[in-house]
Amino acid sequence: MAKRIFITATNTDIGKTYLTKLLMRAFTDKGYSVGVVKPIETGVTDEMYPDGDELLGLLKQLNPLAWSLDVEDIVPISYELPAAPAIASNFSLIDYDKIDRAIAQQEAFCDVLLIEGAGGLYVPLDSNAMMIDLIKALQATALLVTHCSLGCINDTLLSQKTLEDKKVSFATVFNCKEDDESFSVVSEPYFLAKDLKVYKSASDIDTLCDVLYNL
Repeated sequence: MAKRIFITATNTDIGKTYLTKLLMRAFTDKGYSVGVVKPIETGVTDEMYPDGDELLGLLKQLNPLAWSLDVEDIVPISYELPAAPAIASNFSLIDYDKIDRAIAQQEAFCDVLLIEGAGGLYVPLDSNAMMIDLIKALQATALLVTHCSLGCINDTLLSQKTLEDKKVSFATVFNCKEDDESFSVVSEPYFLAKDLKVYKSASDIDTLCDVLYNL
């Protein structure tokens, strides 16, 4: 089994795909063969998988053994409605066999498998399961992507507690954007005062790869 790293976040539109692509490049630069799966994507049309197409394009650049894959191999389950999977599927049960097959296909030729989630940890997959349950089922280490704007302390701590309560090994990365100049003044001091490591996507991706691989 490859090293499985599940990229999740404190909410939607925080930067999961951006971080997944950064990790794909960083692990490749370190000499690892990478794979990538987004088990479930919503907001998909016949012409476009918004995240899946990006991930597939980069994967084919980085891993020559992925040349034959199609986007359905990267995204085994997709829905048209841009909503939580439970809503987009009208509460159909998630087909875990599809996800397992997609993972097994890539683990045949990769050392590190990056698995990108949808939304946050408590996004409902179906009537029974949440995204956090999928992380557990896949026996993956988690990367929690959080934001740097006001409110990130609350959002980050809530998600970290969820991962801790579920006994999921994880690291946290702060995806700071251009308009987040206040982070170092209004939020970062709290994490530093609590001796919580602050990894930032722009500067610490190589270190983060090592941390995640060894969790």
